[in-house]
Amino acid sequence: MSRSSYLFTSESVSEGHPDKVCDRISDTIVDAYLSVMPEARVACETLATTNRVVIAGEVRGPETITNDYLTHLTRLAIRDIGYEQEGFHWRNADVAVHLHAQSADIAQGVDAAGNKDEGAGDQGIMFGYACRETPDLMPAPIYYAHKILKTLAEVRKSGKEPALGPDAKSQVTLAYENGMPVRATQIVLSTQHVDPNLSSSDVFDIVAPYITADLPEGWVSKDTIWHVNPTGKFVIGGPDGDCGLTGRKIIVDTYGGAAPHGGGAFSGKDPTKVDRSAAYAARYLAKNVVAAGLADRCTMQIAYAIGVSEPLAVYVDLHGTGKVAEASIEKAAREVMDLTPRGIRQHLGLNRPIYARTSSYGHFGRAPEADGGFSWEKTDLADVLAKAVA
Repeated sequence: MSRSSYLFTSESVSEGHPDKVCDRISDTIVDAYLSVMPEARVACETLATTNRVVIAGEVRGPETITNDYLTHLTRLAIRDIGYEQEGFHWRNADVAVHLHAQSADIAQGVDAAGNKDEGAGDQGIMFGYACRETPDLMPAPIYYAHKILKTLAEVRKSGKEPALGPDAKSQVTLAYENGMPVRATQIVLSTQHVDPNLSSSDVFDIVAPYITADLPEGWVSKDTIWHVNPTGKFVIGGPDGDCGLTGRKIIVDTYGGAAPHGGGAFSGKDPTKVDRSAAYAARYLAKNVVAAGLADRCTMQIAYAIGVSEPLAVYVDLHGTGKVAEASIEKAAREVMDLTPRGIRQHLGLNRPIYARTSSYGHFGRAPEADGGFSWEKTDLADVLAKAVA
């Protein structure tokens, strides 16, 4: 029997966190290729440290996208995040690009040929999850951890709070009663600040009103325990303070630990890679299951083998909240959506330059956008699913 009363914690990191700087650069490069060639192949990793960025990986795309152009885009991304500090500056950082052609051995298993449809770019298991804890059908701890940092980034960039720096981390612990979140018991916020004379108390005075406003009314009380810059001064931040790498924040990117993760990172990968596209499809299906009223919670797993088009298996767990049998949803999912790599990309419109925006504040729980961004957050399949299992 599942517990109904407990504490659960999730963390988020800002766009200025070293790993997120790398995710942003890698996804900016994915967008650059897709904007010119929608069928481009990109697997791009980024490392960032003190005034140095190293980009490496495999690509298949137009030669018009040069290393100089990618270096330029990298600098623009760093500038947009807000890094103009001595140890990491968008203008002065050394950027090295080491991208080479995709392996022909991998390509032959993935590309369509003759009667063979395009296969998965790798083996793997991908998970999607949805629940009724927030309006966007996300687990509440990660939803609010993201929201806090997004708000602080907005007031920093607008100039309303110029004392804040780009690098930050949040952590929210929520108390659950009868299976639903009811209050915040602990809030952790570590944020870079520009003025070295600011104390932790000074930073608390800046951020606490925004954090309180971002949480539901009544969730923050006199009993809530705060930890704001608990180690003290935080002036040296970003890649100057800690080396960053693409793909090291996969739990931040998904459900904050409230649901399984298959292991693969998203950023830096074009949508032929099922690590990314099938995880989006799994979230899409799980969200539509909950939106259709078929369950209050849904975990969906989809499994693939490299070079094989059709998924090996689809698994659904409704966590005891289902109105129908899990097996019926597993069957319906494959009927209402083509879960081959090509089918997922076409259904969700993934061959577009929509990925740099996903690199911070979560890939899920975001509003669908007019240009196709976050298309996997739509609930347009809810009625179709409901009819399929009726």
